[in-house]
Amino acid sequence: MNLKQMIFGSGIKGLEPSGSVGIAGSVQDWLPVKSIVDGVVITKDNRFVKIIETLPVNFHLKTLREQQTIIYYFASYLKIAPANLQIRVVTQRLDLEGYISQMKGFLKTEENEKCRELIEDNIDMVSDVVANEVNTRRFFIIFQYEPRMKARTNTIRAIAERLAEEAETARRYLDLCGLEVLEPVYTDNAALELLYELTNKRTARRVRLPSGVFDMITDVHGIYGNNG
Repeated sequence: MNLKQMIFGSGIKGLEPSGSVGIAGSVQDWLPVKSIVDGVVITKDNRFVKIIETLPVNFHLKTLREQQTIIYYFASYLKIAPANLQIRVVTQRLDLEGYISQMKGFLKTEENEKCRELIEDNIDMVSDVVANEVNTRRFFIIFQYEPRMKARTNTIRAIAERLAEEAETARRYLDLCGLEVLEPVYTDNAALELLYELTNKRTARRVRLPSGVFDMITDVHGIYGNNG
């Protein structure tokens, strides 16, 4: 059994009726995701969801003309955007636990009293900053396949291709707004890592998915295999 099957369950070959595909209480039992194909997240209720990540710009630092341009092109995009469009902002505290742990290690071995005071002050300052001031934010645009999109065929691959076209349209308009849309080389890997980070917020801050994991979500090992 490969990693993809462990996470999403096994025996999924097409768009069969949704339902529990895992052992009761297991990850695949409660996670509403069936699989990932060509960077598209397929849910248990057979929705095809595309997630793109964009880097923000500070609107208030733009000139009046630049602000008007951003508003114009973003409004233009919304007119043709998928009907079920979500804009999600994920906020997390800056992860400095590793740094703080390292400083505490120095504190245990430091013999000079003045240096110990400096280390303690540094730990207190960093802890206060993390608790009250420093956040990291990631911005996502999320949409799903809709009948009006009309994929060339009613197959998984064709639907994924159609959603990729929608993502490219969004990318062109957002580029005109001065927003950079991230383009991962391996879209399945990026989607899997994102799901891992969103469902394991604390763990993901200190434990990254090993590089070998991504080799297990290719078409060779994928649940859908040659389907579609």
